[in-house]
Amino acid sequence: MAAEQPGSEPARVSRLDRPNAASRQGGAGLDQPREAEETLADAFRAVSRQLRHQTQQALAPWDVTPSQARALGVLTRHGPVRLGTLSEHLRIAPRSATEVVDSLAAAGLVERRPDPDDRRATRVALTSRGGEAAAGIRAARAAEADDFFARLDEDDRTVLARILTKLRV
Repeated sequence: MAAEQPGSEPARVSRLDRPNAASRQGGAGLDQPREAEETLADAFRAVSRQLRHQTQQALAPWDVTPSQARALGVLTRHGPVRLGTLSEHLRIAPRSATEVVDSLAAAGLVERRPDPDDRRATRVALTSRGGEAAAGIRAARAAEADDFFARLDEDDRTVLARILTKLRV
C-alpha cells in the first residue's frame, strides 16, 4: 500500500447515509454526523468494530473467545497438531497458544494426546464436544456473516471480496 504523500488529504467517505443504531433497530433517523466526512480508514475501523461485536455475540452460546474459536477451526481443518504448529496457524506466540489450549481443555473442548511420531511431544486434538462446538460456531458465524453482508447486492459483495483480497498481505 502506498504511503500517504505529505500534504495530501486522506480518502474520505460520506457519513450522511449511514444509519444509526436506532434506525438499524427499527427507529427513525440518520446519524447526525460529528463531522461531515470520515476517512476511509475510519469507516473501515467502524465496520471492523461492528463485525467484532457480531462475532462476540455469535460466540456467546459457546462461551469462547474469538482466539479460541479460531483454534477450534484450525483443529477442525488440520486435525490433531502440535502446539507450535497451532501457534503458527493462529499467528500467535507459542505461550499465547498454550493459554488458548489450556482454556479450551478446561472447557472440555480439546485434549492433549501423545504424538505418535515423537513420544516427547504432544498434540492438541478436538474432543467430541469440541467438534460439536466447532460445527455450531462455524454455522453461527456463517449465518452472522450472511446477515451482515445481506445489505450488499451480489456485485458489491464481489467487489468487496476482490478489494479485501488485494489488501490482505
